[in-house]
Amino acid sequence: MFQHLQHIHERPAPFGVYTAADLWNDAHTSSRMLAYHLDGSVDVSSRRTAFIDRSVAWIAGRFNVTAHTSIADLGCGPGLYSTRFARLGARVSGVDFSDRSISYAKQQADDQGLSVDYVCGNYLDFQPPRTFDLVTLIMCDFCALSPAQRRRLLTNIRGYLAPGGSFLFDVYSLRSFHERVEQTSCAPNLLDGFWSNQPYFGFLNTFKYHAERVVLDKYTIVEEARTRVIYNWFQYYDAGSLERELGDAGFRVTERLGTVSGDPFDEHLHEFAVVAQANDAAR
Repeated sequence: MFQHLQHIHERPAPFGVYTAADLWNDAHTSSRMLAYHLDGSVDVSSRRTAFIDRSVAWIAGRFNVTAHTSIADLGCGPGLYSTRFARLGARVSGVDFSDRSISYAKQQADDQGLSVDYVCGNYLDFQPPRTFDLVTLIMCDFCALSPAQRRRLLTNIRGYLAPGGSFLFDVYSLRSFHERVEQTSCAPNLLDGFWSNQPYFGFLNTFKYHAERVVLDKYTIVEEARTRVIYNWFQYYDAGSLERELGDAGFRVTERLGTVSGDPFDEHLHEFAVVAQANDAAR
């Protein structure tokens, strides 16, 4: 028992373990995640419906979305943005590795008579046969990736971004990082049964890595028949650190924003967004 508890409270190296697929593809947790996606009144898994509508309206105007616009919606989930882009007439590809979310998105497209190319897979492996005028990665997904994964993603996007195309995404700010607190907690059926439909004990360890500006929420889920560990990583940025990382990968920031709905940039917000384009020399 002592060794088990030691393991539960171990602090791994930053981004030393990656378990995102376990979170999104477990039968029970994926159903709970989809329910959060579709609950338009909360900012969990997806933004609130009102924000998404405002965001799509701004994106449509800012990037002149028409029937001639091609969009790749990475981490598309159940298609909340992809569906709206398709309603505008855009040619849309949505990529997500949650089979449950993609199945829902496909059904929605069929029901509404929309043509959306949905791909069930890791967007880090996405190698499309065509280029895109706009690539989106929304809900701070970029921050869940390790430095190596982020570099790989940016390299891939640079390859399928059309000349003059834009990459729009959002990230967590340093204000969010400073407000995170290291903590340890344990409860039966932690998070109201989110992790399993069987009885379990849930442990949450939150670790902060100050030098790297990284936070880990480490969940250990102990059921009678199995024990799982889920690692939720979060990278935090200021505008300068994000622009340097993008610059190293062959991108330049063309616009800073407060949100992906076009709000003005404010360094005191918990998140911010950028529009980036590939440097011609880096292609």
